[in-house]
Amino acid sequence: MSGTLNFSAIWRNFDDLLYGLGLSLGLAFVAILIGCFLGLITAYCLVSKTRRYRSPASIYVTIIRNTPILVLILFTYFAMPQMGIKLGKIESFVATLALYSGAYLAEVFRSGLIAIPPGLREAGLAIGLSEFRIKLLITTPIMFRNILPVLGSTFISLFKDTSLAAAIAIPELTFQARKINVETFRVIETWIVVSFMYVATCTFLAAIMRKLESRLSESR
Repeated sequence: MSGTLNFSAIWRNFDDLLYGLGLSLGLAFVAILIGCFLGLITAYCLVSKTRRYRSPASIYVTIIRNTPILVLILFTYFAMPQMGIKLGKIESFVATLALYSGAYLAEVFRSGLIAIPPGLREAGLAIGLSEFRIKLLITTPIMFRNILPVLGSTFISLFKDTSLAAAIAIPELTFQARKINVETFRVIETWIVVSFMYVATCTFLAAIMRKLESRLSESR
């Protein structure tokens, strides 16, 4: 390999990189949707006055938040089949990423729920709403609006974490880059292009989230 940069091999395989980028975004999007659902349920359990709800939620959050995500990925894909739970590569990775994001979002949602004035719940009860409808129509929408910046940051972080899917041979962006490295030996050029793709995508996602936050602020 010469010392001169040559990107021609990268451009010939650029479709593979774009496919990997799209898959990375898809994995992160599905994971955060499931993670939001898990995190919301866990957050309501954490703020519950009933210990039988708080304890399991606290154990889940503690275990997941204190275990490296790569260890969780490898455990789900390699160890769980030995326990009779078999998932495909993509399914196991999305499940792991969703559980991981759910544990972190649970604390974010819990903080958002605690910050909501109790007078809103009392007002809902005063007009005859049930506890479930108060959570559905009042508490949860306000909480999501307040924690939107953190939610956006979490999605961007999950997108970057999809690079770990290469460890179980899921053909996302990092896997495609490693494949091109092996086939072309253009290591520097490959990682320059892939790094730019990650930076550009994260910047674009951050801009979208700022725009959404601005729109919601104007509508208040």
